[in-house]
Amino acid sequence: MINMTSKILIVGACGQIGSELTSKLRETHGAENVIASDIRESNADFMNSGPFEVLDATDFEAFEKICKSHNIKTVYMMAAMLSGTAEKFPMKAWDLNMTSLFNVLDLAKNETIKQVFWPSSIAVFGPTTPKFDTPQQTVMEPTTVYGISKQAGERWCAYYHKRYGVDVRSIRYPGLISYKTPPGGGTTDYAIEIFYDALEKEEYTSFLSKDTALPMMYMDDAIEATISIMKTPAEQIKVRSSYNLGGVSFTPEELGKLVAEEIDGFQMNYDPDFRQAIADSWPSSINDEEAQKDWNWQHKYDLEMIVKAMLEGIRSLENSNSEA
Repeated sequence: MINMTSKILIVGACGQIGSELTSKLRETHGAENVIASDIRESNADFMNSGPFEVLDATDFEAFEKICKSHNIKTVYMMAAMLSGTAEKFPMKAWDLNMTSLFNVLDLAKNETIKQVFWPSSIAVFGPTTPKFDTPQQTVMEPTTVYGISKQAGERWCAYYHKRYGVDVRSIRYPGLISYKTPPGGGTTDYAIEIFYDALEKEEYTSFLSKDTALPMMYMDDAIEATISIMKTPAEQIKVRSSYNLGGVSFTPEELGKLVAEEIDGFQMNYDPDFRQAIADSWPSSINDEEAQKDWNWQHKYDLEMIVKAMLEGIRSLENSNSEA
């Protein structure tokens, strides 16, 4: 007999954001009420933490079957190919990013599910966008496949809300920093890699130039924002494309100096690669006043707090692994 308690489905649950979102939602709602899914299984600890379904997010029939069998009413659509990887496989990235979105929007349009979260990104902006204090509504001319797919996705989210009444919510993530999962091929991944190399080798070579300022956010803040917007009453959500989400903006050089204060002898090097051009097309800082006004958003972690949390977190992981 099917348990008809309405449940939550996380698609792309094994990814950088999805894995931590899954853990947090299971803490809140109970493991049995949060169904994790991805195109392949994850590690044993994750698989044993609650229900899991193997799902290709581009397969509508499989998607629909899982939603109906588990009585899913809320979907967090986290599956995507990120900026750096998407540039290597542009059509594959477009297909994954867009087909998965249409599938979840159509499930909501058909009233199989009731609520959708879909993440956008600062990648929707481009070189013609105001670079500093980028406003909620502004010029968007993305130059990457990832950014193009996210800009198109935002318009489709707004369309499905206006045309069909779909309760879809979205935020434009800045670069996200976490020690719990490995980076996933993004242009801001240097801000994660640096901590591992600093502890292991006491040096790091950044693939972005020293003065490339980008908006960043600690993962705990991003997870809190994601859950917060979904808990907000529908009438307060005024932006149905995607909300700007700010955090703390810094350069590789600024981050390297703070890491050097924590690790004696740390050396920062620079060897920009193809991701430099992507970073140059993105804003240096984001204005998220609309999110603050509509659903009381406020980040907690500044750069100093992020550095300490990352180093402490990686050290604790290494200690636990060595004791296992």
